[in-house]
Amino acid sequence: MKISEASRASGVSARSLRHYEDEGLIVSGRFSNGFRDYCQSTIDRVLVIRSLLESGLPVRLIREVLPRLTDGSDAGAEAACAEFLHEVQSYRDRLAARIAILSGQQAALDAYLREARRIDL
Repeated sequence: MKISEASRASGVSARSLRHYEDEGLIVSGRFSNGFRDYCQSTIDRVLVIRSLLESGLPVRLIREVLPRLTDGSDAGAEAACAEFLHEVQSYRDRLAARIAILSGQQAALDAYLREARRIDL
């Protein structure tokens, strides 16, 4: 299917499809006129990529692990899945630490604003 059809089918903009290809996350075929040609398996992969990106995972992590998760072979799938889950847990832990820092900063700003308002009265 052409890029406009793939965009509609996946719910991802044509620009995003080109970006995913530039990042090495997907590969499209080409028509004789040079236009991109997407198959259903690529659309399915785009849906997985979109979900992972919406979860906040970085493209770097998705690029590293996605091929091993979707290559269709059972041999390395379990190890790749375990590695992927480890990476996701690590990313989640780093995110939780950042949230804790931001929450502390927010609390400090709240205290500052309370004190500033108290003084103004």
